[in-house]
Amino acid sequence: MNNNNKNNDGKEVAAGVAGAGTAAAIGGAALGASAAEIVSGLATAGSLVGGGMAAGVAVVAAAPIAAAAAVYGIISFFCDD
Repeated sequence: MNNNNKNNDGKEVAAGVAGAGTAAAIGGAALGASAAEIVSGLATAGSLVGGGMAAGVAVVAAAPIAAAAAVYGIISFFCDD
């Protein structure tokens, strides 16, 4: 393993941790919520993109992916390859 691969592994781990952390935060926010509250939250999130509850599922699912991509990009920017 050369040094270049080691840097890439660190970036991927950081991005994975950021994505998992975001997913855990979203799951924690829903903990203890009733079905009506969850459906209402999904519908509200879906309305941000002009859809309903199904679109809200996509919006909420995209949050951890976006967080992981942002962390990966920031780390890539500051780390020399």
